Amino acid sequence: MHASRAMHSLPRHQRGSVMALVVLALAAILLMAALALDGSHMLVNKTRLQNAVDAAALSGAKTLQQVMGSGNAGTLSRDAALDTFRRNAEAAGNRELVEAVGSDLGGFVRVELAASVYGPFAFPGPTDARYVRVTVAEFPLARFFWGMLSMFGSDADKRVAAVATAGPSPTIAPCKIEPILVCGDPTKHNPENNEFWGYEFGDLVALTCDKPGSPSAGNCQLLRLAGGSGGAAIREAFCAGVEQCTIVGDSVDTEPGMTWGPVAQGLNTRLGIYNGPVNATSCPADWFTDYSEPLVVMDGSTPKFQGQEVISNSGNLSAGGTSLVDANDWQQTTQECASNPDLCSGVAERRMLNVVIGDCAGVAGSGATSVPVLGFGCFYLLQRVEQGGTDKQVLGQFVRECQGDGVAGPTPTEDSGPQIIQLYKTYIDNNRTPSSDS
Repeated sequence: MHASRAMHSLPRHQRGSVMALVVLALAAILLMAALALDGSHMLVNKTRLQNAVDAAALSGAKTLQQVMGSGNAGTLSRDAALDTFRRNAEAAGNRELVEAVGSDLGGFVRVELAASVYGPFAFPGPTDARYVRVTVAEFPLARFFWGMLSMFGSDADKRVAAVATAGPSPTIAPCKIEPILVCGDPTKHNPENNEFWGYEFGDLVALTCDKPGSPSAGNCQLLRLAGGSGGAAIREAFCAGVEQCTIVGDSVDTEPGMTWGPVAQGLNTRLGIYNGPVNATSCPADWFTDYSEPLVVMDGSTPKFQGQEVISNSGNLSAGGTSLVDANDWQQTTQECASNPDLCSGVAERRMLNVVIGDCAGVAGSGATSVPVLGFGCFYLLQRVEQGGTDKQVLGQFVRECQGDGVAGPTPTEDSGPQIIQLYKTYIDNNRTPSSDS
């Protein structure tokens, strides 16, 4: 009888234990749900912050590439990076980020520059800086259920951080340029005001190339060709371009003189003119081969057509009221041919010369030289190049800063760099230690 009574009382005692287990299980489930909510909130804001930091670094590096060599390159790059970060922070859904930034954007975001992707990074950075690092060390977030962690002895703050490093790609792709270096002024590079190393859209420039150090050295030099020399190699290079990967900030080697006959023969193929051992198969003409005749000639530093000074107005060339065939005419025809390729023969963009622009100041000597690279410029080949005579000149109309493939694009004022600006893995402590936040 006693045994029977004990057996009947056992379930009532177990019922209280089950309730305790249920309560603990529910508490654990609620805790996991709460942490999942906070964790998702952190992940979303970390992604948004990283996107803003990435965009800021890319913008800063792009600006740095454009203003490299100016006295305030660091400040301009930082301003561009901060402005891009602010615009991203103000995008829809980023209320917390905007509130965290407040009125102290410069204190919330740190922008630094370096000559190497490994550092050391600082502001305003070295004069040869090429890389930009953007850092947000602390972005505090709203604590929904984060305080429940204190039940387990943790007082960790709810915050995220992000860092990004951007700079130029190691090489230009594709690496195709014309074998001419044109001298530019590193102090006159302001793309926002349509000034590119002293050249502006529509400028008619006489590229006068001769032996460095001579009275007729002019404003351009012939690049030294890899794997070839002599008239045949020069002719081929000017009719087809050369595969040469060149990086802004590096230097290129030039030849001590100019073999002008092959230069003229190679360039004139782009206009459908074939003199010497060149043909349309290896050196096709451009879609547009028209140019004004008689030719524009230089009277000292003044271009003239039939005795009248040539004037450029938004890229439209004229002389004494006579309109000349210019880059705008080429652009219109190129667009028409692109829409109706069956109506045109030849190859697109052949008259657009993608040349290296270098800093010739301080380059001395009458032989081969090495010239620092400032960037790349697209010059429209205005007319045929005279093979004879004493003036070794190529008349080119500056269109814009040029990409590595020589394509000028439809909008002359559109910013475009000769290199791809890309993100890199961020390294900390200037000792090639990768950051966990990039």
